[in-house]
Amino acid sequence: MKASSLLIALSLLCSTAFAADENTQPLETYISTNKKAQFNYDYEKAESDSSVLLDSWIAPLSLDYSYYKNNPYTDEQTTQSAVLTMNQPIFQSGGIYYGIKFAQASRIYANLSVDVAKRKLVKDAISLLMQIKQMDMKIKKQNLQIKNSEISLAQKQEQYINGQLDSGFLDNAIIDRNVVIQALYDIETNKEKLISQFNAISDMAYTQASIPHLTTINEEEFLKHNIVLNMSRSDREKSRYNKNITAAKYLPSVNLTAAYSWYKYEDYVYSSDDASEKDYYKYGVTASIPLDINTFRDVESSRIEYLKSNLVIEDKKRELRALFEQVMQNVKNFEKKKLLSIENRELYEKLLSETKDLFSAGYKTSYDVDLLKNSVSIQTIDLSIFEIDKQLELLTLYEMYKND
Repeated sequence: MKASSLLIALSLLCSTAFAADENTQPLETYISTNKKAQFNYDYEKAESDSSVLLDSWIAPLSLDYSYYKNNPYTDEQTTQSAVLTMNQPIFQSGGIYYGIKFAQASRIYANLSVDVAKRKLVKDAISLLMQIKQMDMKIKKQNLQIKNSEISLAQKQEQYINGQLDSGFLDNAIIDRNVVIQALYDIETNKEKLISQFNAISDMAYTQASIPHLTTINEEEFLKHNIVLNMSRSDREKSRYNKNITAAKYLPSVNLTAAYSWYKYEDYVYSSDDASEKDYYKYGVTASIPLDINTFRDVESSRIEYLKSNLVIEDKKRELRALFEQVMQNVKNFEKKKLLSIENRELYEKLLSETKDLFSAGYKTSYDVDLLKNSVSIQTIDLSIFEIDKQLELLTLYEMYKND
């Protein structure tokens, strides 16, 4: 790719982000079956809790039964009674309606909370996989650098034996080789740590798993389908309905009441046979209005919470815009690094071609040719490393983006 073409692509990236292209396979497949099952239970629990909250305005029926035996007058007496009562709110100055809306908003909020946690784990799994693949590339690059250091050491040894260099230069070449070898060991250690972390949250074999591709979206789409921002919006809805519920709690309410009672007496000394068992019912309505000294404080507190939730959303938008801009700036910098690697590779390829001609003419050694070959390969690997660095940046946005 020409440098001018890369610069054009670079300018386009400044106004776009990347979102997961899920056309090939769902990214949730990167987390283990056990983890997915746990999230499914979380969704089910959210639905169950929401259903309970949704029907909480329906008062339960109360059934009481009692059975007694006594003998105050020598003869044993038995008493049984049963009472079925109901006290159902039918009007709460809007409290019932807002309670239902609050339950619906709570369900949405709970599901979004699970989405956020699940998305973070998916992002972690993909991030670990990308870093493992990147470590493989870094190991290849480090092995090439080790080869170059060994070539440099061999050249210094020949020059030292021929009296062209003193021992200090040879010592430095040995130290340089040791440094790059130790760096390889560090990379391999870090790779094993990443593999361990990946295996803890994914059933995939990292050697067989492929890195997902990321496609571009703009800032507007990122904010529109941002699950963190949507969760804040849902929390605001909860606060709004809770404010109305709190206010309705101190306004007039009407309840429908009803009761059915049954009594049975056996061997009671003063009772006649026709009076030993009886039942009756009652029903009606009750109206009430609470007079509470803390009414205004309670209502004001819920109102303040709602007003605060509006500010939280605006702050969250600002944070997300800043994050988007930072990620785009980082992506831009990685594109610059890729451009530099391409320029370096082109330079090394040119030098390699010239060095091969000089080697054929006897003016350069095979060491010089091998050094430049390795340098060309290193720049090619750097391109892939920087691409993964860019993808890792974009995963930060994917963690909060969900369009379905």
